[in-house]
Amino acid sequence: MSAADQPAHDRTRTHSDPTLYRTPAEAVAAPPEKLAYVAGFDRSARRPDALITVDTDPASPSYGRVLNLTELPTLGDELHHFGWNACSSALAHACHQDPERRYLLLPGLRSSRLHVLDTRPDPVRPRLVKVVSAEELAARAGYSRPHTLHCGPDGVFLSCLGGADGADGPGGVALLDHDTFEVLRAWETDRGPQHLAYDVWWHLGANVGITSEWGTPAMVEEGVVPDLLLGRAYGHALHFWELDSGRHLQRLDLGDEHQMVLELRPAHDPEQQWGFVGVVTSVLDLSASVWLWYREGSAFAARKVIEIPAEPAKSEELPPALQPFGAVPPLITDINLSVDDRWLYVSAWGTGELFQYDVSDPFHPRRTGSVRLGGITERAPHPGAPGVPLTGGPQMVELSRDGRRLYLTNSLYGSWDDQFYPDGIEPWMIKLDADTTAGGLTVDPRFFPHGEEFRGLRVHQTHLSGGDASSDSYCFR
Repeated sequence: MSAADQPAHDRTRTHSDPTLYRTPAEAVAAPPEKLAYVAGFDRSARRPDALITVDTDPASPSYGRVLNLTELPTLGDELHHFGWNACSSALAHACHQDPERRYLLLPGLRSSRLHVLDTRPDPVRPRLVKVVSAEELAARAGYSRPHTLHCGPDGVFLSCLGGADGADGPGGVALLDHDTFEVLRAWETDRGPQHLAYDVWWHLGANVGITSEWGTPAMVEEGVVPDLLLGRAYGHALHFWELDSGRHLQRLDLGDEHQMVLELRPAHDPEQQWGFVGVVTSVLDLSASVWLWYREGSAFAARKVIEIPAEPAKSEELPPALQPFGAVPPLITDINLSVDDRWLYVSAWGTGELFQYDVSDPFHPRRTGSVRLGGITERAPHPGAPGVPLTGGPQMVELSRDGRRLYLTNSLYGSWDDQFYPDGIEPWMIKLDADTTAGGLTVDPRFFPHGEEFRGLRVHQTHLSGGDASSDSYCFR
């Protein structure tokens, strides 16, 4: 059912949470975020992971500082991607009695546990209210290694890399109850040829779901496996589904030279049927790419619209895994699309660069800005600390609703960090200011939580209070 076909009382019903927005335009016009929540993990698994609260209010005396760490009661979770219990898509569906963007759900990528934190009454200090066990996830949905979480029309969608045995899969999507967070079932009713999993998103107005591919736990948990990469065994396809039924409709292969098809960023306009996906690397030349999927008649098609080449480097400057190639791969590990669907941001974690593209015409992106920070060989410093080389590179990128502020963190995944940055990764979080008129990026010199502020935890995904570009889908234009 399209948004336009929803019953009138569903389209107009009131709600008490002002951070749920009927349209992308309402989200863009809403007040700016004052807090950021960041997933932090301990690579050694000797101390708890934590949800970290950072001050993002420029008028605050603690702007750009860590305000709190809410530690988990367990070890070895490896917090990665997380999400809200409710988002703006709730406004067109009777999935909540009174939806509130209140609870943050934190999957453990290694433990398969899910921790639920309540941001009320004190949003600076969320408190743990529930733990969903790995056993419940396996027994009720048949999955393990939860990766990505989105609030959806029929429940909370939780993509998982592994099957109940934690190894070969197939991976897929578990549905969780919006209110109790109990695992309900597997979303898929007919998975067709799909086996590998990574991200899940949708086109709400068209009743279409989309999933992407990385690898099973055995393929990723100890780092990139060279034989699998050169053998083109990692994910290289998109899958399209009937959203309400979980029935597989189409597999779209990007070509097996394009390895690891990861972050999905569909158009925020719910009536559009296109979006971008990032591909980590090509086994032909180590380049990375961004692809556009789009409706073409009764099926979907895809084309490569951005390609970023590898950069030559001296062998002695490279980690052992890259020395045979004599080059630094860009390694596109995250992308983000602005809420108005005009700007696309691309993280090149290997070379240490964050790119801005004008995608007013999504078939022909135009590069309008970039910033160098860290990188495997360059180690470009923060302008506020010019003498300090940065480890890691722009990895996860989160974008404010109005598109003017970007927040970057530098850890990918513990074992992969160790392969590409074997000297270690010191955590950092950096804010960029974006020109949303003509394009361009600048680093905010005042905002630079790093090092011991994170108490030894590496930092991964960020979400913003009130929502952000990657945590919401909208029901109306």
